[in-house]
Amino acid sequence: MHDSGQSAGSSARSKRKDARRNQQALLDAAAEVFISSGVDAPVRDIAARAGVGTGTIYRHFPTRADLVIAVYRHQVDACAEAGPALLAAGPTPHAALVRWIDIFVDFLVTKHGLATAMQGDSTCFGPLHAYFLDRLLPVCAQLLDAAAESGEIRSDLDAYQFMRGIGNLCVGADTDPRYDARRLVALLVAGLRRPQ
Repeated sequence: MHDSGQSAGSSARSKRKDARRNQQALLDAAAEVFISSGVDAPVRDIAARAGVGTGTIYRHFPTRADLVIAVYRHQVDACAEAGPALLAAGPTPHAALVRWIDIFVDFLVTKHGLATAMQGDSTCFGPLHAYFLDRLLPVCAQLLDAAAESGEIRSDLDAYQFMRGIGNLCVGADTDPRYDARRLVALLVAGLRRPQ
């Protein structure tokens, strides 16, 4: 009897884990479609990319706004989770910071349409912007602090100002082929180095 109770519990956990993994795959597919076709892309395109029926998408996300919000949050979470992983992987805190900034710039440039889509509805965008800051500011601060403590960069940099500066450099990068935000962000990052 005891064994069947344990197997039922582990079966339920396994199903929840599978459901989470399936939802993550669906959000990844939606993000890819949004990047290539915009947030107004047909749901059938997202379903095809995810390998599910449109009913599955509507069951999880009854409205397009629900899906856009979920994709945005999923992408913010991925960016946030990358910071500590990069820091742990090394080789130096500065190298981790540089790689994380690349991920952050990718998010800003390729996912900009997600945020723009929500700006028209301030009731959706306000909480999303707060979520963005709540999740990413501590990660950026952790990376900056680690690189400063190792002596690789200046120690007088505020995470919010730094992220805001990067964000400002990324504005318009997705619509102007002559503008290279990544190059300008790289120059900003090079300026973080502690004077010798």
